[in-house]
Amino acid sequence: MTSIDQITLALLHFIRFSNYFITGYFVFINTVYLFMLLAAFSSIKKYSQHIQSMEMRNFFLSPFAKPVSLIVPAYNEQATIVGSVKSLLQLQYPSYEIILINDGSSDNTLEKLIISFNLIKTKNVFRKQVPCQNIKGIYESSTYSNLIVIDKVNGGKADALNAGINISKYPLICCLDADSVLESDVLIKIVRPFIEDHTTVAAGGSIRIANGCEIFAGKINKIGLPKSLLGKFQVMEYLRAFLAGRMAFSLINGLIIISGALGIFKKNKVIEVGGYHTSSVGEDMELVLRLHARLREKKEPYNITFIPDPVCWTEAPENLKVLGLQRKRWQRGLLESLLGNKKMLFNPKYGIIGLFAYPFFLIAEGLSPVIEVFGFLLFFVSWHYNMVAYPLLYLFILATIVLNILLTIGSIILEEMTYRRYPDTSMILKLIGLSFVEVFLYRPLMVWYRLAGLFQYFSGKKGGWGEMVRKGF
Repeated sequence: MTSIDQITLALLHFIRFSNYFITGYFVFINTVYLFMLLAAFSSIKKYSQHIQSMEMRNFFLSPFAKPVSLIVPAYNEQATIVGSVKSLLQLQYPSYEIILINDGSSDNTLEKLIISFNLIKTKNVFRKQVPCQNIKGIYESSTYSNLIVIDKVNGGKADALNAGINISKYPLICCLDADSVLESDVLIKIVRPFIEDHTTVAAGGSIRIANGCEIFAGKINKIGLPKSLLGKFQVMEYLRAFLAGRMAFSLINGLIIISGALGIFKKNKVIEVGGYHTSSVGEDMELVLRLHARLREKKEPYNITFIPDPVCWTEAPENLKVLGLQRKRWQRGLLESLLGNKKMLFNPKYGIIGLFAYPFFLIAEGLSPVIEVFGFLLFFVSWHYNMVAYPLLYLFILATIVLNILLTIGSIILEEMTYRRYPDTSMILKLIGLSFVEVFLYRPLMVWYRLAGLFQYFSGKKGGWGEMVRKGF
């Protein structure tokens, strides 16, 4: 056998092995996601029954409710900032403060806030417990006693959150995005686990797409779907991520992502781990990983949970350029967070996080763009060499297309069976119908953006918030 024949034979063996590996990968990942959906069905049903049996409003509106500091970073948010603050001022909760941080905006964000809420510059002093850039001024509203605005040198979102932590006075801090609108009872619901379980150190809520909704004076008047196809695809994506994925991980105390748009923490625990890391663009996930690591190392009982019904409505990008910037940044942040805490990988010292949650996210989210693109290229190579194993091909199609569609439809049905945020049946039917299209149009697009983000990370390209074009509510 010549050396060329040996190389050809080795190549054919590699192709055959790779076909089995890629097929097994897709079957495993999508089957796990499907089991997560089933677990979420059961968990959300139990949660809903528990909530119905409680006098939520009377219980949490008592004088014993834990006070909360809302921390809201803002950078060039003039289109949405006034509506967002009005939304926060209308929350149903006995004791909370709003700390909005203007992180060196180059637009009229600060001016709009000063005019709309009658802000007056103060000489307040504070204790710097976590690092942040210089604060240029602290403003208080003469109209709303619980509204504080910080004007600071630009340092990025994580730095702005740290500034808010330094100024805050309450034991619970709730970190929000400035382009969001909260439902009025969101604090009542998201504070619940801290009262029911003293070991709770962090909790996250659900994020939904505000595009297509009618919003006036900081309130959702009518829920609708985005007009664009891109917006509708994101509605489906968010339902999958929050109702299925995060609910399932929360069941085993393996939640490693709490959305920066709606997350609440015990302030002393965040300060203990040094606050948010300003070097990361995935500051929310990175903080949660460090909390897990610290508390596991101390062998301190703790719980980090997901609450499905406190809802935060946020504006999603509806053009490809801005969506691409967002998803590339998310992928860089995911890799920064995971690889920055690599000591946890397959380390039994960190329990379910080190043995399952971390490895799963690394394989299913961090490295999946490379594996998926390699899988599709491999198919064409196999076709060229007449090595397509059709049973494997059918299994591959089942794993990549059918299971993905079932996961999307299941998440939509789960939303309809529980919280019914989309009351019009035609909206639900429209989303179900689009699930058969989304897997062919939107999923490949996301793979491409995440692959680009992965290459940006390994090439050392840095990125911050990015310029997100807001239409406003």
